[in-house]
Amino acid sequence: MNFNRRQFFKVALGLSALALTPKELKASPGKYATLIDITKCDRCEGEFMPLCVKACREVNKHRFPDPKKPIPPYWPRKTYEDWSDKREIIDTLSPYNWLFIQKVEIEGHTLFIPRRCMHCDSPPCVKGCPFGALSKQPEGNTVIDHNICFGGAKCRDVCPWHIPQRQAGVGIYLKLMPKLAGGGVMYKCDLCDARIKRGEEPACVVACRERLKDRAVYTFGKREEIFALAKNRASEEGLYIYGDRQNGGTSTLYLSSIPFEKIEAKLKETRARFGMPVKVVNRYMEEINPWGKAVLVAGALGIGAGLVGAFYSKKEEKEEKHGENQEIF
Repeated sequence: MNFNRRQFFKVALGLSALALTPKELKASPGKYATLIDITKCDRCEGEFMPLCVKACREVNKHRFPDPKKPIPPYWPRKTYEDWSDKREIIDTLSPYNWLFIQKVEIEGHTLFIPRRCMHCDSPPCVKGCPFGALSKQPEGNTVIDHNICFGGAKCRDVCPWHIPQRQAGVGIYLKLMPKLAGGGVMYKCDLCDARIKRGEEPACVVACRERLKDRAVYTFGKREEIFALAKNRASEEGLYIYGDRQNGGTSTLYLSSIPFEKIEAKLKETRARFGMPVKVVNRYMEEINPWGKAVLVAGALGIGAGLVGAFYSKKEEKEEKHGENQEIF
C-alpha cells in the first residue's frame, strides 16, 4: 500500500463522499444463499482440521494480515488487538480464521455449527461503517475493502453476531497515521467473493461436498431455490430454520432438529463468544442516526483533508520558488 499525495487526496475525498452518501440504503437480497444443515455436521470426525475450515484458510491465506511490529496502542486506548501469534487457532473467528465449527452440548446431543458471516439482506455493517469500507455485492455477500478500512470496529459493534475481527499493525494507518497503527483492519468471510463472481462455489461448500457427497452440510445456490429447499425440509422433517428472518433476513440459513431458542439459551449459559440470538434487532436502524453520524465524519475528514492540502500546497510553493531560484542562478 504505497500512497502518494494524489492517492491520499482521492482516499480522503472518497471517504467524505461515502460518509455523506451511504452505499446502500436498501440493500438488495442478492442472487445466492447458503443452507447449512447442522444435523449432518460431525466436524469432519477423524480429521485434524474440519475440511471446510481448512479450505477457507487455504483460499484466503494470501489476504491474511502481516502486521508491522512493534504495534502502538490504539489511542486513546492503551491496548490493541493482535492475533498474529495465534494464527493457528481454529476454534473461534479471528483475522486468520474466517470460519469455525462451534460445538454445543444440549439435551444429550452434540451439535457442530459452522459459523461465519451471515451476509444479511440489510447489513448493518455496510450501513454503519463511517468510511464506506464495507459493501453489499450484487451476489448477496458483504465484503470489506482492506485498503480503506480503519479498523474502527463499528461493523463488529452493529453486527448481531459480532463477526468481523480486528488485527492491529496493518492497513492505511501505517501510511497516514503510523503512530495510531494499533487501529488496524477488520476481517471476515466474504463468501469467496472472487470465486462466486467467476461462477464457482465458495471453498467451504466444495470441500464439504467432496467429503460427504450427497450428505453435505453446505448447499449453495440461487437464493429462491435455497429458501424453498430449507422450508420444504423444515416442513417435511420437522426441522427448525435460522437466518430467514433474523436481522431482517440473511443469505445464510441453518437447519436444526433442536429449536434455536434452546441453542441460544445454551450458548448464553456457557458464555460462548459467538451466540445465535433468535430475536435479532437491526441496531443500525433502531439505534444509530446515519445522517448525524455522516455529517460529523464528513466534517472531520474535510478538516483533515484541508489541513493536509494546505500543508502540501505550502510545500509545493516553496519547492517551486526554490526551483526558480536555482534556474536564475
